[in-house]
Amino acid sequence: MTEETTLQLATFAGGCFWCMVKPFDELPGIVSVVSGYTGGHTESPTYEEVGSETTGHREAVQIVFDPELFPYERLLDIYWQLIDPTDDGGQFMDRGHSYAAAIFVHNEEQRKTAELSKERLKASKRFKAPIVTPILPAAPFYPAEAEHQQYYRTHPLDYKLYQKGSGRDDFTALHWNGREDKQRLRKRLTELQYEVTQHKGTEPAYQNAYWNHFEEGIYTDIISGDPLFSSADKFDSGTGWPSFTGPVEDGLIRREADYSGGQVRTVLRSRLSGAYLGYLTFDGPEPAKQHYHVNSAALEFVPKAELKDRGLGRYLGLFSTK
Repeated sequence: MTEETTLQLATFAGGCFWCMVKPFDELPGIVSVVSGYTGGHTESPTYEEVGSETTGHREAVQIVFDPELFPYERLLDIYWQLIDPTDDGGQFMDRGHSYAAAIFVHNEEQRKTAELSKERLKASKRFKAPIVTPILPAAPFYPAEAEHQQYYRTHPLDYKLYQKGSGRDDFTALHWNGREDKQRLRKRLTELQYEVTQHKGTEPAYQNAYWNHFEEGIYTDIISGDPLFSSADKFDSGTGWPSFTGPVEDGLIRREADYSGGQVRTVLRSRLSGAYLGYLTFDGPEPAKQHYHVNSAALEFVPKAELKDRGLGRYLGLFSTK
């Protein structure tokens, strides 16, 4: 968090709040994500009272964030992909006003940003039905009971079953990673970049852009532009691929188990774009010995001199002042 930045609140209703925490949690600049109730006419409601549809409240999450590290616009980008914006009667298998989606804005700037984001979604024609998610003034927010906080952590199996059974994952895959999305991505990327990021391809050793590149700067996700690695953490692994001791920001890289090809490996993906990056081993430098083995084709390098213009000026302190 930057010393000069004032933290802000963002409040989103998107159906069951169990499913609305994990996508925002632990991203750079996200201080906390709290499940709760808002928008109604009673004080300090309980889970049972809200579920009775008598309080006027909706289940929601309230996020404390640093806009310098993670702007409100990016929060909205994530939010739209979590909900069905054409449904005003609830969300997925959860029906009723308490599960209806809404954006609660805390100031005029947020209202304008949210309205612009909503208009862009409409203009994209991603959904055939009208976009009906309302943008409402923020109201008192009441944190939910302890058992509903960080549910994806405290009840991981129940959470996964609920998330899948609700239809959210299938809906997201249909509307946000469909044929047209893939076609647009193919036009943006080279054939190699697409093969690596989308099909877990591997580019040739010693025949890629960054394996022996040590200029000062930041390596970003080729798709989303998110900062992933710093040249300050780059080392020569002798493998012929870019290698790093760690990411530049916690939370922007996802690890997942991979059992394909008769091997057990830890695959690395860019959290927000889902792009395949490479894999994690522990044959790197001491003391941690972490080795982020990454494909150049998944990265775009931003030189130190261009960081400020690209909105990455906060990383200038990682490098020499010469």
